[in-house]
Amino acid sequence: MKNFTAIVERDTETNLYVGYVPGFAGAHSQGETLDELQENLREVIEMLLEDEEVVFKTEFVGTQQIMVP
Repeated sequence: MKNFTAIVERDTETNLYVGYVPGFAGAHSQGETLDELQENLREVIEMLLEDEEVVFKTEFVGTQQIMVP
């Protein structure tokens, strides 16, 4: 079992959740709910892993909040 971290945002124009896996080319999707997004991302990742050996050029470290006056 492999574990991936996805970044999730909500598009304010479409109200869709959009997610992607940092450093994993092609690993992105969207959904009307968080559950739908998670399932869509899982399917995309499974397809990408079947097609080729994935080489990550970056590693997810975390997020930061930047305060600007």
